Amino acid sequence: MKIAVLGAGAWGTALGVRLAGHAEVRLWTRNPAHAQDMARESVNTRYLPGHTLPASLHPTADLAAACKEADILIAATPTIGFREQLNQLKALRADQPLAWLCKGFETGTRKLPHEVLAETWPEHRHAAALSGPSFAQEVAQGLPAALTLAAPDLAFARTLAQNLHDPRLRLYASTDVVGVELGGALKNVIAIAAGLSDGLGFGLNARAALVTRGLMELTRLGLKRGGRPETFMGLSGMGDLMLTCTGNLSRNRQLGQRLAAGERLEAALAALGHVAEGVNTALEADALARELGVDMPITHAVASILRGDMPPGEAVAALLARGLKDEGQ
Repeated sequence: MKIAVLGAGAWGTALGVRLAGHAEVRLWTRNPAHAQDMARESVNTRYLPGHTLPASLHPTADLAAACKEADILIAATPTIGFREQLNQLKALRADQPLAWLCKGFETGTRKLPHEVLAETWPEHRHAAALSGPSFAQEVAQGLPAALTLAAPDLAFARTLAQNLHDPRLRLYASTDVVGVELGGALKNVIAIAAGLSDGLGFGLNARAALVTRGLMELTRLGLKRGGRPETFMGLSGMGDLMLTCTGNLSRNRQLGQRLAAGERLEAALAALGHVAEGVNTALEADALARELGVDMPITHAVASILRGDMPPGEAVAALLARGLKDEGQ
């Protein structure tokens, strides 16, 4: 089995390390110097320091070479670069089975990754979204994790899940692509809110309430877009939400904590050194919720803070001042 992981950020590298235990992996980066550094040092110092790259993982900056002999392609670039990457693969006629790791909406269009694929490359039929509770550092370390792999064709999802399966990385097949993508995207928004709550010193009770109500929000929007209820109770919904809102390794939670401490958004993002996809997702989800008539007050509060419309303390006060509702609403 030969696999090409296209994108050498933390998550792409970690998955490549894990898959290299049973496959030959080519890890592509657009930066030739980055590829040379990884090949020479056997570590991705820039994005995943402290984890040795196995001998069966080969860094490269040659996209055509990475894809040429691969049986499976895994797109590991952020959502903002997914369309460009698909166009590159289409030009190379690299139409092997494809899975993507990106989470969020495309800026401006508010399209999910599978919608970007359908628009960019409608002829490509063997593709799936891979999402779930997974910190890159723990996956690279070999600690157990479980993810959901969603494709319209259940037989294809099952086959791809079997091919990517690792004893420490369990994959569950699904046909709910919309639900899996939305769960993976919107949990990042709630994680920013959880970081804000923690940073403001509101305590564990407040965080539990926030996460629970956040799950209601993402489920409401998810159902409106055609996702299934059980998906939002599963790995790519509640599972990913719990991890991202409580784990110290969560970049989006860290971002919320920095904003609560008074840092400006640009400075906070620069300090993280990695992409925090919850920022764009919050802005796009807030606009989408208004467009579809879905009530998402936590998402709106986060988006208001990110836009600079109101400071964190004021946004939280506005949330608390909302009228009372029944729990199911």
